[in-house]
Amino acid sequence: MISRVILCAAVLALPATAAAQDYEPWLGEWRLNVEQSAYSPGPPPYTRAMFTIERLGGGVRVIYEMVRPRGGVIHMEWDGAFDGREYPVQGLEEHVTYAYTRIDDRTYDIVARMDGRVAASSRTAVAPDGRTITTITVGRDAQGREAKTVTVYEKVEK
Repeated sequence: MISRVILCAAVLALPATAAAQDYEPWLGEWRLNVEQSAYSPGPPPYTRAMFTIERLGGGVRVIYEMVRPRGGVIHMEWDGAFDGREYPVQGLEEHVTYAYTRIDDRTYDIVARMDGRVAASSRTAVAPDGRTITTITVGRDAQGREAKTVTVYEKVEK
């Protein structure tokens, strides 16, 4: 289960900000570039993944759609704000929360907790040109080994 949290953290590690912050670069649809992403230990947990970030009150809503290698589809949602508090992820069997800390206008640190215990930590950043989001996540897999993912998402132009 911990490994599922780590793998989800790599996908879910997205920014959430208070209304006073400029989170415009984060809004929109984003598609995982599996070839540019790295998973250690591998292989990648998804063959395809997308998320949409939209405004919601003083924060954001993130809607995730992921397809696993054997075809299973995962749908998750997260509503939150950049305020250092934990907000739950909807759509997982485990009780998972994320708390976001702003580093600068384009970068956030995220702590993923499962049942109150730290399961993984991430740093996520949107590129200066606004075309990619890169997230580095570190945690432990189900066997207790260190697991590290680097995911690259590309903005879907409409």
